[in-house]
Amino acid sequence: MTSPPHHESDVPRDLVGIGIGPFNLSLAALAHPLTALDTVFYEQRPGFDWHPGLLIEGATVQVPFLADLVTLADPTSHWSFLNYLRNRDRLFPFYFAERFHSLRAEYDAYCRWVAENLPGLHFSHQVDAVRWNPEHEVFEVDHTRLDAEGEAESLGRTHTRNIVFGVGTAPYVPDPLKPLVEVAGVPVVHAADYLEHREAFLAAGHVTVVGSGQSGAEIFLDLLRHRPPGRERLHWLGRTEAFAPMEYSKLGLEHFTPDYSRYFHGLSEPVRDRLVAAQWQLHKGIDAETIAAIHDELYRRTLHGGWPDAVLTPGVRVRTAGRVATTKIELHLEHVQQDSRSRLTTDAVVLATGYRERPLDRILAGLDPLVCRDSAGRPQVDEAFRLVLDPSVTGTVYVQNAERHTHGVGAPDLGLAAWRSATILNSLTEKETYPLPTRTAFTSFGLEPLRKVPSPRQARILTPLVDDRS
Repeated sequence: MTSPPHHESDVPRDLVGIGIGPFNLSLAALAHPLTALDTVFYEQRPGFDWHPGLLIEGATVQVPFLADLVTLADPTSHWSFLNYLRNRDRLFPFYFAERFHSLRAEYDAYCRWVAENLPGLHFSHQVDAVRWNPEHEVFEVDHTRLDAEGEAESLGRTHTRNIVFGVGTAPYVPDPLKPLVEVAGVPVVHAADYLEHREAFLAAGHVTVVGSGQSGAEIFLDLLRHRPPGRERLHWLGRTEAFAPMEYSKLGLEHFTPDYSRYFHGLSEPVRDRLVAAQWQLHKGIDAETIAAIHDELYRRTLHGGWPDAVLTPGVRVRTAGRVATTKIELHLEHVQQDSRSRLTTDAVVLATGYRERPLDRILAGLDPLVCRDSAGRPQVDEAFRLVLDPSVTGTVYVQNAERHTHGVGAPDLGLAAWRSATILNSLTEKETYPLPTRTAFTSFGLEPLRKVPSPRQARILTPLVDDRS
């Protein structure tokens, strides 16, 4: 039984964060030294975790270690990845390892170190509703404190002038496969839960991986490495026309710069929507090292003659799926280019079908009449990551990783986390709390005049050495 709602002090906070994933954790870390700013962050999970089902041994983060929570906005921050390594006496081992991309499990451990030591983070707190109080010109945030079993323990309400949503993404399951996932006992799981069920998949007779992105590639490689040669019995299916590498050229990566985010935001809505769909290889491809590792493992299994029992087929979509008896699954497939159909019987399926932004409709229900939306019904977001609200609302609602439709493919990218957090804090404090670069890309994405580029620093003229020999 829950206790009556607890109301905090009448003095409203400056900012309430809803959700504690990497992006709001970045914001909290950069807000920490700003002692004049009163912030609090709520998360319904009991502690920080980052894609625990995909912390496969050896898997790396697809951005350099400099893309931590703070460095690209404040390299001197106490909460940097390098300071985490120093705190753990691992700075020299990291130096000699010469890793530009950290291990995924290491990034998760780094974020947990920040979350466990940073004040103002409240886990096991579920935010239930957000409302605007026009009389007092504050937002009311209702939340429930949860006990160790996830049951309601007490109710609370926090008043704040500003809010930031960082509720992250949720595993996406295509409609044809939803009936399989919803039936108890059927070995079909999303990639997000892969490690929890890994032993069952290694023991299954035949396994199918659906999804041609990085997660699908890593899971297929993990299964391939741990199943007997000649008896792999694996299928890997993907909708894309090829198991394509991620765009990782130096100029291609400039799509993940603040310059491109600003350019994208200035485009019309129809153009933005076309671009997001067309740019899938910028963020849904497979890194070249993983592709090479898969090919190397397949090739190794041909050394003594024969081919591995593994089928890799791109350009395929799953039309429908159903159970055969009680232990088998039947996938009805369609090959797009051939315009042909077939059936595949398998014992287990891993759905590496990606993630979708968590809908804000439930939690924004109390603000819905005040939120301005585009022609597709999505919230409008301005350049500083603020929801466009009715002019009567004097407070601000910021969003993190809910603005791909307005800011482009960089919205979910870890490399823009610190810059976006700093942008939000600069907006919140109404000053340049964190100086940000005026230009970040060599590419000029449009024909409008470029911002003035700072003059290169003049090299200091040195006094010639004097030969004092006599």
